[in-house]
Amino acid sequence: MRTTGAKDAVSVLVIEDDEVIGRHVEAGLHSHGYAVTWTRTGGSGLTEADRLPIDVVLLDLGLPDMDGIDVARRLRDEHPDVLILILTARSEEIDVIVGLDAGADDYLVKPFSLTVLLARLRAHLRRRPPAPEGPGEPVRIGDLTVDTAARRCLLGDREVELRPKEFELLAILVRHPGEAISRESLMAEVWDENWYGPTKTLDVTMSSLRRRLQTAASHAPTPAALPDVTTLRGHGYRLDPPGPLNDS
Repeated sequence: MRTTGAKDAVSVLVIEDDEVIGRHVEAGLHSHGYAVTWTRTGGSGLTEADRLPIDVVLLDLGLPDMDGIDVARRLRDEHPDVLILILTARSEEIDVIVGLDAGADDYLVKPFSLTVLLARLRAHLRRRPPAPEGPGEPVRIGDLTVDTAARRCLLGDREVELRPKEFELLAILVRHPGEAISRESLMAEVWDENWYGPTKTLDVTMSSLRRRLQTAASHAPTPAALPDVTTLRGHGYRLDPPGPLNDS
């Protein structure tokens, strides 16, 4: 087994026992910016897939220790988001069908050109959805802190109890302070992109969110700088950062 390539590149695991093909594919992918791990058996390939963060697997079917179809099934079961391209000399239609049914995303028959392989990879990677963003760091606006990772809302150092939909609405607003967010965007993100019910649900939830925040501010031991949720008639809502507190 050997690994080549940049740390942050798309990570490709090549499972290929043929020395000439393996070296050719490894060198070609590496020269085009991919991080490549090359292994020569199905067993070692499965081990590497478990050990490394892998984006793509290039899989030969004629492996010395186990059938590549079985490797493809294992990979698909254990790593459902990995892109699997089968590389094989088996060209019969039934072989293509079996390979795709085993979980492969594409199938290249040997001999193949590196140019075609690279084009297939680019096409598949373009079509794959982006990885979801992590929850990120807590966001603080005035004295209000929203921690999406912990699903906590704090005013100063005191917890504000919110219902799930109230929290989700607030989390969207604090990510875009001062920006107008449409009713349609809020409904799609918090409820469902195919929501067909009345948008009154949004208004009721937003009203409840405002009350809870205002109640928390009124019970704070010292005056709290609370952002305002502004209604934009005919459009949606905007979270406005708080102005300076009046100390008089």
